[in-house]
Amino acid sequence: MLVKFREILMTQKNIPFIDLQAQRERLGANLEQKILEVVREGKYINGPQVAELEEQLSAFSGSKYVIGCASGTDGLLMPLWAWGIGPGDAVFVPAFTFVSSAEVVAMLGATPVFVDVDATTFNMDIDSLNEAIDWTKTKSNLNPKAVIAVDLFGLPADLKTIETIAKQHEMKLLVDCAQGFGSKQDGKVAVCYGDAGSTSFFPAKPLGCYGDGGAIFTDDPELEKVLKSMRAHGQGSHRYEHVRLGMNGRLDTLQAAILLEKLKIYPDEINKRNEIAARYTQGLKDHVDTPTVPEGYESVWAQYTLKVSDRDALSQCLSEHGIPTMVYYPIPLSHQPAYKHYPMAPNGVPNSEKLSTQVLSLPIHPYLDIKTQNFIIEKVQDFCKG
Repeated sequence: MLVKFREILMTQKNIPFIDLQAQRERLGANLEQKILEVVREGKYINGPQVAELEEQLSAFSGSKYVIGCASGTDGLLMPLWAWGIGPGDAVFVPAFTFVSSAEVVAMLGATPVFVDVDATTFNMDIDSLNEAIDWTKTKSNLNPKAVIAVDLFGLPADLKTIETIAKQHEMKLLVDCAQGFGSKQDGKVAVCYGDAGSTSFFPAKPLGCYGDGGAIFTDDPELEKVLKSMRAHGQGSHRYEHVRLGMNGRLDTLQAAILLEKLKIYPDEINKRNEIAARYTQGLKDHVDTPTVPEGYESVWAQYTLKVSDRDALSQCLSEHGIPTMVYYPIPLSHQPAYKHYPMAPNGVPNSEKLSTQVLSLPIHPYLDIKTQNFIIEKVQDFCKG
C-alpha cells in the first residue's frame, strides 16, 4: 500500500494539468533576455514591445488593428463600452461559459440574455439565439444591440451564421476568443469575424503571458482610435487631455515581451495540441463521449472535454492515479446567484444545465509526452470497462 501511495505521488508530480515550466525551458535564454531588456530599458508602460506585439498579432490573425489591453475581460468590456451599450440594451450571451462574457454586459448596465449552447460543440446554439432575439423584440422592453459569441475550449462558434444574424438585426458581434486565439472557421481566424474580437493572455490560455493581459482585434479604424484612448483613461492628444470616459486598461511592456517570444512557437504548439487531441479521441471514442470538431473548423484545443454521466467517479479514479482533471463549468451563468435574475431564451438552457453535470477536462498541453498520453487514455479506458 505504501509503495502504491508513493507511486501515486510521483505520478501526480509528473502530470501537471498545464505545464508552463516545460514551455519556459523550451524558450530558454531568449525569453529571459527579453525580460531583462525590458527591465534595463525601464519602459514598463507602453514600451516598444507593446506596439511590436500588436503588429505581430495583426500579422498572425489577419486583423487590420490590434489593441493590447490589461486582460481578456477588458478586451470584452472596452468594445461594448465604445459602442455605447448600456441600460435598456440586450446583449446575447451563451449560458455555458466563463463569467466574464456576462459580467462585462452587466457592468455597463445592459442586460445579458442567456442563450443555450449546442450539446456537441458547447458553443452558442443558433435556434436558441434566434428565439432569444425574437423574444427580446416582441415581448420585452429591451433593445437587441449585440451578440457575444464565445469560442469555448478552443473551438469557434458558428461565427458565419451568427455574423449573418447579427447583421440582419443590426446588432454588433463581439467574438470572445479568450480560449480560442488562432482557431479558424473556413480558413478565417475566429477573432476576425464580426465587428471586433478579443482574446485573453491569462497564463492558462493557449497563448498566455506571466500575468494578466489581453488584446482586441478589429478592422474598424475609428474603433481602434477610440479603444486606444479608452485604455489610457480616455486620453486625447496628450497625457493630460481626456476626451472621453476611459480606464486603466493597458497591457504592460513586460507581458508584451514575454508574448513576443511565446508567439514564435505558438503555431507549433497548436499543432501539438491537435495531435494530442487526435490521439485522445482515437483511444477514447469507443468508451466515452469525446469532443468533435465540425468540418471546416480548426480548434486550438484549450481544453479536451469529455461528457461523462458519472463524472465525479471518473475524476476520483483518475486522481488516484495522479491524473488531474478540471470541470469547466459546474454552474451555467443563468443559474449563478449574481445572474439568475437576468432573462433566458424562451425554451431555457437545458443543454447548458445538462453539460454542467457531465463535462470533465483532461490535461492537454504541448509538452504532454506520448507515454503520459497513453497512460491517461489507459486509465480512462480501465474505468469505463470496470
